[in-house]
Amino acid sequence: MENKDAKVINQAGTTRLTDEAAAAREARNGREFRGRRRDNRRGRRAVEEGQKEFDTVNISINRVSRTVAGGRRMRFQALVAMGNHKDKIGVGLAKGNDVTSAVQKAERRAKKNMIKINMNGDSICHEVETKVTGAHVLMKPAAPGTGIIAGGVVRSIIGLTGIKNLISKSLGSTNKANIAYAVIEGLKQQQPRDSWIAYQGNKKAAKADDKKAAAKEDK
Repeated sequence: MENKDAKVINQAGTTRLTDEAAAAREARNGREFRGRRRDNRRGRRAVEEGQKEFDTVNISINRVSRTVAGGRRMRFQALVAMGNHKDKIGVGLAKGNDVTSAVQKAERRAKKNMIKINMNGDSICHEVETKVTGAHVLMKPAAPGTGIIAGGVVRSIIGLTGIKNLISKSLGSTNKANIAYAVIEGLKQQQPRDSWIAYQGNKKAAKADDKKAAAKEDK
């Protein structure tokens, strides 16, 4: 086996590596450094993904213009949804001079305006119909195994929650921002089964029947 660290003696009496040995050592050190750097990057990415609580979806990115004294000023508008795939969801709409700044602003607004929703298993608690300006959205609970039957905007938002079964229909405007806010409003209106007036009435009636039956048995 060839000795990669072979040394030679200079005329001055000092020692140095041969050119071949020096090149081999430099290549070996470079490979070790690159491997170590790659491992560090992978570890850092894994830690960041593990600490990430919310996922985001860019629903739409549009270029908008504003007419000023000097002409038209072009900007970008981003609509972003953010959720934790459980019971928290938020939507943000923002503008910026470039796409990156617009998306970042929208994400901050979505996180700031996040709401907590009530669920009945893996579906919504009850049917709801909401209207925001021209957007009109109808959402209904569905049986297990149905999946999410909805359009693009509604599907993107519901996909960031824990809801797995839902039937939805957009009846009005196709404006994505208005549809997104209508969906959030519908999810905000969800009330758990225990708070339903009809459910409370049935509960009281059932207790009254139990008391009557117990009184008859005592007689």
